[in-house]
Amino acid sequence: MSETALSDSEYLSRQSVFLGQLPEDSLVLMPTNPVVYRSNDTAFPFRANSYILYLCGWSDPGAVLMAHREGAEWVTTLFIQPRDTKAEIWEGRRVGVEGTVSGWPVDKAHSLEDIADSVTPHLDACTSVYCISGLNPVLDELISGSDGAELADPTPILDDMRVLKSNEEIRFMQESADIASASHIAAMRATFPGIGEWQIQSFIESHFTANKSRWSYPSIVGGGDNATILHYNSNDDEISDGELVLVDAGCEVSGYASDITRTWPVNGKFSDQQREIYELVLKAELAGIESCQVGSPWSSMHHATSRVLAQGLIDLGVLDCSLEDALGDDFNGPFRNYFMHGSGHMLGLDVHDVGGGRQGDDGPERKFEPGMVLTVEPGLYFGSWRTDIDIPDRYAGIGVRIEDNVLITADGPVVLTSSCPKTIDEIEALVGNNG
Repeated sequence: MSETALSDSEYLSRQSVFLGQLPEDSLVLMPTNPVVYRSNDTAFPFRANSYILYLCGWSDPGAVLMAHREGAEWVTTLFIQPRDTKAEIWEGRRVGVEGTVSGWPVDKAHSLEDIADSVTPHLDACTSVYCISGLNPVLDELISGSDGAELADPTPILDDMRVLKSNEEIRFMQESADIASASHIAAMRATFPGIGEWQIQSFIESHFTANKSRWSYPSIVGGGDNATILHYNSNDDEISDGELVLVDAGCEVSGYASDITRTWPVNGKFSDQQREIYELVLKAELAGIESCQVGSPWSSMHHATSRVLAQGLIDLGVLDCSLEDALGDDFNGPFRNYFMHGSGHMLGLDVHDVGGGRQGDDGPERKFEPGMVLTVEPGLYFGSWRTDIDIPDRYAGIGVRIEDNVLITADGPVVLTSSCPKTIDEIEALVGNNG
């Protein structure tokens, strides 16, 4: 790691806003994620905790950000892995304490080896400690052993701050969206009847890697009936001529995620039945995007997509009832047998980002504001394997989802993933066309 993703001024502003909402006699201890092992001594690729990324941009393992008061001022300290030649030979160079002080938006830096001695006096002096527990056992033990310091959760404050993206954040999210869009295009061009789901995954993720990015969540590549399994991720079946493939794949740039879903026929031509379902889902998605207007409630997007899908299912003869009955109470009527998930979610440092959606009992429903980034992703799924509902033979084995990333602005929604084709004509022109 050689530099922060964003400007120092951006991080310092975030720290100021966050710390300004805390009691003066409180202490902040923000650990990053632990290293997680997949087998024996082989670790999963490390990804820093989104909260420490948000506050100071530190992306290496084993870090803790501390903030405490000294007189009238907050002082920030980053505890990091010390320089260690033997460890660096095996694992790579470390920034070290001196490099951290000079290169990161913090006041001080200390070795992790000193954390107990450094933190304990501040724990003894504070009345509340804001910390995400369960990530760092050393911190958890120090806090549990302190006298009188009450544990508080910093995430509600930070979650609310993370809802609106700055111009710097939007720049990274646009870059992430562009890379993911290009990866889907590359996969469409490389698709042919009989292709393996794993091969499409390789086209997608190799494009991420080639652009100095990595996936923001495990890629979903479901052909035929596999497309009707919402979080399918085996990606190990061949896709037969005449089947659709649903690809849900996104990447991240400097921690900021994209999340795109496209569905296409592996032989490059939608059948009549596939076309009917695809056009209905696309119509619903466009209605959902159009509903993303400043001041509208979050649920307006789900309601817009749901009305289109429910009416379309009636028109296609899948449902035999009125629109009111199809939608049901609180939009949980029989149309949900074929559209089982939400219409979208917040997007940012986490692919299912914090602070968004219908707050339910925890607070009022959020309204769209400029600077929000979210997904819009309606779908219809007719798994031939399902026995709990009636699956029309005409549509059996068809699963379609279309998902874009949308920035809310005062002038209306802006689709960050607009370079990724989604009309039937565009898709049919691309699939299998490597020329």
